[in-house]
Amino acid sequence: MTTAPGRGPLLGATTPGDLHRPIVPVNIADQVVERLATAVALGMYVPGQRLPSERELAEMLSISRSTVREALQRLTEAGYLEPRRGRNGGHFVLADWRSSSGELVRRHLTARWAEFEGLFDARNLIEPVIAATAAERCDDGDRAAINAALEAYNVAEDREASRVADAQFHHAIATATHNALLVDFSLRMRASVSLNLGAEPYTPAVRQAATVEHEQLAAAVASGDVARASSIAASHFRVTERLIRELRERVEANES
Repeated sequence: MTTAPGRGPLLGATTPGDLHRPIVPVNIADQVVERLATAVALGMYVPGQRLPSERELAEMLSISRSTVREALQRLTEAGYLEPRRGRNGGHFVLADWRSSSGELVRRHLTARWAEFEGLFDARNLIEPVIAATAAERCDDGDRAAINAALEAYNVAEDREASRVADAQFHHAIATATHNALLVDFSLRMRASVSLNLGAEPYTPAVRQAATVEHEQLAAAVASGDVARASSIAASHFRVTERLIRELRERVEANES
């Protein structure tokens, strides 16, 4: 499967099994529309929040800015986004669900569900190992970095600040393993489960729970409690999986 460093499968990537299937034209802009609609439905980006810029989205998805621009225009026309001009302008989320959401989400998730199952399984296996290893090897510098990221998350005033601090916190935990491959695995899994869009699902309830679990995980790692660090990570990283599964079940129930 074709990948880019630090990212999950690229849009339009093929596997050996694909070579024996009929050649069907694929509109990359369609895939971007489906992916962004799914991200919004999951709460990766919430109403009132600005999406990453065209350049940032193009880099995240390894596609051209013109393709991103086309997808953003179509989502704007469908009522998902509102473009704003000026210094603080960009594309802002208007609604997390529209009449077309079910079909767009279904097309994105169903076709890739085997990949999602593999990702969930790998994450549930590896993240507890990362947390346990961090607890074994954490030094004073690691504790300082973890505590700084934890404080930034606790005082974050909006979704974007929370997203950045959350990424910094989990990167600090992974870095405490002192193993570059484990850090890379963690980054790749976070990228893939966030649809390569840089943010995991977010709700006020998720943030409240994450605040408590972050405190617990930081304390377990800092104190060298290997078993507790592993246990907390096993629970914490299932939140995104649960929300993605619930969204798929919702779409399938509506279809039925």
